[in-house]
Amino acid sequence: MWDFPLFPSQASTNAAKVDALMLFEIGVLVFFTMLICILILGFAVRYRRGKAADRSNPPTHSLSMEVVWIAVPMALSLVMYAWSTRIFFDLFSPPADAAQIDVVGKQWMWYIQHPQGRSETNELHVPLGRPMKLNMTSQDVIHSFYIPDFRIKQDVLPGRYTSLWFEPTKVGEYNLFCAEYCGTNHSIMIGKVFVMEPADYEAWLSEKGVGPSQAEEGERLFVQHHCAGCHRDSQTVHAPKLEGVYGRPVPIQEGKDVRFVTADDRYIRDSILLPKNEVVAGYEAIMPSFKDQISEPDLLKIIAYIKSIANRETSQ
Repeated sequence: MWDFPLFPSQASTNAAKVDALMLFEIGVLVFFTMLICILILGFAVRYRRGKAADRSNPPTHSLSMEVVWIAVPMALSLVMYAWSTRIFFDLFSPPADAAQIDVVGKQWMWYIQHPQGRSETNELHVPLGRPMKLNMTSQDVIHSFYIPDFRIKQDVLPGRYTSLWFEPTKVGEYNLFCAEYCGTNHSIMIGKVFVMEPADYEAWLSEKGVGPSQAEEGERLFVQHHCAGCHRDSQTVHAPKLEGVYGRPVPIQEGKDVRFVTADDRYIRDSILLPKNEVVAGYEAIMPSFKDQISEPDLLKIIAYIKSIANRETSQ
């Protein structure tokens, strides 16, 4: 009769853990709300005006009561803190074998790029039973990537990369929302997530018409924007070579000091858009900025290419 579930369906490995914590917190809330209401009602009836109750020796303090009302809420708070911390770290610690998909939020749509070359708008296709990591950024304002049935939500920020992961447990179609007000048409920034059987997903990825892989497209952009003229190992220009650099420490010159940063997605992005912010030790700050020249989706493709050459040796 009533088709109005209190919770969305549980369609990922994270969902049951999040729901268990939420139900525990609701149970604690209901218990203490009922307890307080019953005590208020009971005392109001017992000590109402005109009632023959003993008021000759009202209590001024009770050490045991003070200990109880401090210790019990503290214990419950620590339990919820430890429980939620464990879930939090699980939600933001993807498995090492998680497949990565890039997501760009922009007013008012989601652009999604699969590493195999398939891209989609306001739709996300994923295989059943495989951990998936989303690497996300925004092209304009703050968005928030939210899939209720997976119990995941993460802000998507301009100028930064954020991530989340999930492992689908049920084949089906699920809603995707933007959960952060992002302008006039915020309410239409919705999409669908399709969880498919692994064989169907592989067939979908390789359908006719799919273009080059994300890394191959990134290599084309790398050449198109003349990055290869300085940064390939075969060039003689005095510039940092990118073969084998991703994921490794890079020495950054800061005055007379040198500090090391990891060459991750953030570092590569900032090196393209803000090249003078972190100059590699031993090199001059002569690289021009490509800000407003390369879109966020294209930046992700170039980063994918640099990742693909992470294991190549360089003669530098």
